[in-house]
Amino acid sequence: MTRFKDFNFKLAVVEQLMYTDEALTPAYSLAAVLKEQGLGDDPWGWASDNGLAYKVVPQSREFFERLEISDELLAGVEELCLDGGNQVYQECAPVWDGEDDLFAIASLEDLDLLPNLKRVEFAEALSEELQEVLRARGIEIDD
Repeated sequence: MTRFKDFNFKLAVVEQLMYTDEALTPAYSLAAVLKEQGLGDDPWGWASDNGLAYKVVPQSREFFERLEISDELLAGVEELCLDGGNQVYQECAPVWDGEDDLFAIASLEDLDLLPNLKRVEFAEALSEELQEVLRARGIEIDD
């Protein structure tokens, strides 16, 4: 199985496969995990009460770091969306407003894992240098 180098890039891929395409199942739910752990079912309140505002909660980080994604699923990814309102970000950091770089992609080293990527929406979330990497590969970027 594939190991990602950039956690935030992996989250963008998970958004597409798990929450948009629904090909990577079952969908992760922080509320369900907290309830299962006897911590209630309000991720926002729990994160706020436990000093985890504007941070990735440990349960979510562990889940997504360990999550295996097959090469077959990765090959099916043709588009990524880097919108701050993505579901995966809410499952990771329920108290987050999209106004900082918590989920900023720092590297595109993992780009080779997506051989059929054709388009990246909200590419302005990437540095100009990373946008140039996408353009050089013929990947359409949508600001």
